Amino acid sequence: MKNFVQPGDKLTVIAPYAVTSGQGVLVGLLFGVAQHDAANGAPVELQMSGVVDLNTLGTDTASGTSLVLAYWDNTNRRVTTAASGNTKIGMIVEAKVNGPTISRVRLNGAF
Repeated sequence: MKNFVQPGDKLTVIAPYAVTSGQGVLVGLLFGVAQHDAANGAPVELQMSGVVDLNTLGTDTASGTSLVLAYWDNTNRRVTTAASGNTKIGMIVEAKVNGPTISRVRLNGAF
């Protein structure tokens, strides 16, 4: 196919703030997980799909169960199940792994 560009599971964007490897990053409505550290304004490669462990709201009782929609709280840079004011990023497939503030999320790539 002549018009194929790339698989799209990883995209390079400009970091909207300083990020560390493994941190969730929201650029407009595009969400991914940083593949490496990057300074604010520097290029960073984001993982757009797959299953990742991300910081989550520790008091979010709904995220104590799996298979619920996951949203990104960009103010606090963490996963929540609260839709209001947040960006949908995928689904929590296993909640509260590795302690009370990490959820396992299947990234959707884009909505």
